[in-house]
Amino acid sequence: MRPGTIPRIVGLAAALAGLSAAAFMSPAMAAKPAPAAKAVQAAVTPAVAQAPAAFTHPGVNLNTAQLDFVRSKVQASAQPWKAAYDQMIGSNYASLSRTPKARATVECGSYSNPNNGCTDEREDAIAAYTDALAWYITRDDRYAQESIKLMDAWSATIKDHTNSNAPLQTGWAGSSWPKAAEIIKHVYGNWPNQARFDTMLRNVYLPKLINGSNSNGNWELTMVEAATSISVYLDDKTSYDKAISLYLTRVPAYVYLASDGDLPKTVPSQNLNTRDKIVGYWQGQSTFGSAMTGLTQETCRDFVHTGYGISSISHVLETSRIQGQDLYPQVGERLRQALGFQSKFQVGAASAPSNLCGGNLTLGLGPITEVGFNTLNTLHGVAMTNTQTLTQQQRPSGTNNLFVAWETLTNAQNPN
Repeated sequence: MRPGTIPRIVGLAAALAGLSAAAFMSPAMAAKPAPAAKAVQAAVTPAVAQAPAAFTHPGVNLNTAQLDFVRSKVQASAQPWKAAYDQMIGSNYASLSRTPKARATVECGSYSNPNNGCTDEREDAIAAYTDALAWYITRDDRYAQESIKLMDAWSATIKDHTNSNAPLQTGWAGSSWPKAAEIIKHVYGNWPNQARFDTMLRNVYLPKLINGSNSNGNWELTMVEAATSISVYLDDKTSYDKAISLYLTRVPAYVYLASDGDLPKTVPSQNLNTRDKIVGYWQGQSTFGSAMTGLTQETCRDFVHTGYGISSISHVLETSRIQGQDLYPQVGERLRQALGFQSKFQVGAASAPSNLCGGNLTLGLGPITEVGFNTLNTLHGVAMTNTQTLTQQQRPSGTNNLFVAWETLTNAQNPN
């Protein structure tokens, strides 16, 4: 993967509730030589996705009941929502005098070199979403108009994303724009240039996203998140089905469960057809089995990028749930284990054994646990001790300045 710059970063069933996220091998087990792995792990065969008969709006990450819950909590000065709202409204993303920095071509190279409009686009998209949330909570029309101003500026200008990080950049920005647009279009209204914005998402963003990528998993998961969200916003059933099919292929290839066998699952198009190729793709991790349940394809790279992937898994699961599509049986256990495995190390409840990433982990999971924790813990009643500890420690969780923003405000203990 050709990553962008890493920014500073400002809870299947109830019967499983008592299980820990992962249990490490005993010394005796660790000492045994690993069994000879099969040459190739079975590729993922996703279930057939099917779009709803009619999409729910607003319905990208949040529905009306969820938004009303948040609004009522903030108005009552209840915690943690009021603190999260204060954090959001005090940020520069909520400024009512923001100058959009739209450009026709956003050029993003490896490690954000060059960075020609990349940060500007992502942050303007987060700002548009921030303003839409602020309007919903306050009903101050200035925030809705600010959100519209930002979306209009970009829809009038942008034509393309270029250079090596273009697919990832398109995914990051494309994850935020439809969250803003869903609220403005379907609740606020009064948006004369809405059709032009729709055309921007359809012609500039969706084509770069809808076929996925063969890069590291967080790339494709972010792209799938954006493609799913845009498809919901555009009422595009064909693209939605394709995005969900990609999701159901990529998630099992990103999060390992012991039931997968001696090696992780793979994405067919990547041709990871030998053990060496798979181990290399998993950042050199060669030990699998029950002790590694919840390991992700990027755990041994760093927790920051791992967090990106987990976040997008959570977001698509939540959006599909709002749309009446239950992907929990296929994805819920992997999400639970991924959150628990990473959270355990992030909160210091365990240290890495020598057979995990050579005993060295680069922490920094980021503000990405609220949506998944709420889906699993609040809605499904799954106890997740380490994930809960981390989630509560990070409240209010803020933004990663890429595509995650204000999820303590929107998703903490949200029962809808």
